[in-house]
Amino acid sequence: MSYSLAPAIVRAHSFLFVPANRPERVAKALASGADAVIVDLEDAVPLDAKGPARDQLAQVFSSLTAPERDRLLVRINAAGMPWHEDDLARVRELAAQGLAAVMVPKAESATALAHVAAAIGASCALVPLMESAAGLATLDALAASPQVVRLAFGNLDFQADLGLACGPDEAELVPVRLALVLASRRAALAAPIDGVTASTTDEAQIQMDAQRSRRAGFGAKLCIHPAQVAVVNAALAPTTAELDWARRVLAAYAQAGGGVFSLDDRMVDAPVVRLAQRVVDGAPDSP
Repeated sequence: MSYSLAPAIVRAHSFLFVPANRPERVAKALASGADAVIVDLEDAVPLDAKGPARDQLAQVFSSLTAPERDRLLVRINAAGMPWHEDDLARVRELAAQGLAAVMVPKAESATALAHVAAAIGASCALVPLMESAAGLATLDALAASPQVVRLAFGNLDFQADLGLACGPDEAELVPVRLALVLASRRAALAAPIDGVTASTTDEAQIQMDAQRSRRAGFGAKLCIHPAQVAVVNAALAPTTAELDWARRVLAAYAQAGGGVFSLDDRMVDAPVVRLAQRVVDGAPDSP
């Protein structure tokens, strides 16, 4: 799997939100162990602080190193909101300086995504955040839009949009999560990013949610507190044993010159080789 646009975002397992109006938290977030950091101009910023938050974002961005910028996303305000176009203008400046990606909330329209892509320039990736019934209906179009590298699930907003009252395991959202995974696969995107766990202190719940994400085919999860990061990384990154198995499969496949072969007294064919490649691609240090 090879991606030229925002490779660190494509490989990331944990995405930690930071409010744009709290710039002192950005460096801490980048040092928290999170694979990627989302500086939020949307929900986390009060209405009367939107303009100053954009300026604070630009100021802190100028202090970041190139590798840190490679791990940074900005969540802008949604299309139709009064701050949207000003957000795009600021993000275009940051994209020219190495901003990796923009998270687009309330993603429901390929046309709106194309407008964002054109406004910010071709060097910056997009991560649409699906949060509504309308977004679910257009998943394939969103996934196929220019500069999109991953889809993300806004699970709490989605529940609110549909009036759902999900249980702790969110079993009601199984078909929605599957739809995100299927759309990502059809568009040849990296595995999607799952939504947040509302509790910041219940480690068992965070772990259960992150393990569910992996079982469901997600490759990453949104985090709202640094305490969630280590749990999410542990649940979603391949284990040492899994990586060892996958690398041995790929090495044996190369030695066999393709076709079906045996490893550890078990048959290995093309689907197993593809699974092994996906495991290696999911490692944090994958090229």
